[in-house]
Amino acid sequence: MLNNVTRVITKTLHQKVELARTLYKEFRLYDFGSYVLNRLTPRKGYTLNKNIAYGLKARQRLDIFSAEVAREQRPLIVFVHGGAWLHGDKKDYRFVGEAFAKEGYDVVVINYHLAPKYVFPSYIDDLNLALNYLTQHQTKLKIRTEKIVLMGHSAGAFNVMSAIYHPKPYALQCRSQIRVIIGLSGPYHFDYKDDPLCADAFDQNVPYQNVMPYYFVETNEVKHYLFLASNDQVVGRNNSEDFHRILQEKGNHSQMITISGTGHVSIMGSVSSLFSRYFQTKKQILAVLEEALKP
Repeated sequence: MLNNVTRVITKTLHQKVELARTLYKEFRLYDFGSYVLNRLTPRKGYTLNKNIAYGLKARQRLDIFSAEVAREQRPLIVFVHGGAWLHGDKKDYRFVGEAFAKEGYDVVVINYHLAPKYVFPSYIDDLNLALNYLTQHQTKLKIRTEKIVLMGHSAGAFNVMSAIYHPKPYALQCRSQIRVIIGLSGPYHFDYKDDPLCADAFDQNVPYQNVMPYYFVETNEVKHYLFLASNDQVVGRNNSEDFHRILQEKGNHSQMITISGTGHVSIMGSVSSLFSRYFQTKKQILAVLEEALKP
């Protein structure tokens, strides 16, 4: 009996180590890929205002991509990067800013504090601080916050959902202006206890039921779009399925959209102008925004 238990434990640990190694390789590959994407991303069709301080700490910085030909009422997309809360930087996402600024959206890409030095809810605190800063200084920044779209990838998708669905709701000045939330490959409902990749991003003494946005959904008018990669080997599909179900149970709008031919990392890279013609990601995002932001 003891030998069977030992084998099960050994097998589980081996699986976790292999997952961590795979993810580490994917992050390194994504670093290289985003470097290439950003070097090749066009510099025309938008203006870029870099490294704006939304707080006093070094990581509390954001970039604003302003559309040269803006849509009516200048909708604002606020994008939050992924990286298991351990990794990532706004400078790696110029391709995101360009992809949507050229379509008439103003785009904000933020940095936030990372684990292991900072744990939940530090990175949600940063997002809410950034949103309040954008609201308070919209005239100076030449943006408008009447129609806000929150969009995040992976850990960033968790962050944007947690800005709204949080154990201790924030004094978010633009809450009523948040019209749409788009999560790409987001982890919304999982147990981070001893997780091989992201355990350091959460206080291990706090149960996941006290943290996950799944448990704090409330009824509102926000339109939710949960994008899934057809070949995601990192974040389980059940995260979006569970979150979709609870949103609908609360009477909220929610739609799941699966993007074929993409994995956990490539679903984000596929919005780049270099690749968007080969994938449905950007086209589907633009379609839901067009529908959701109608007057």
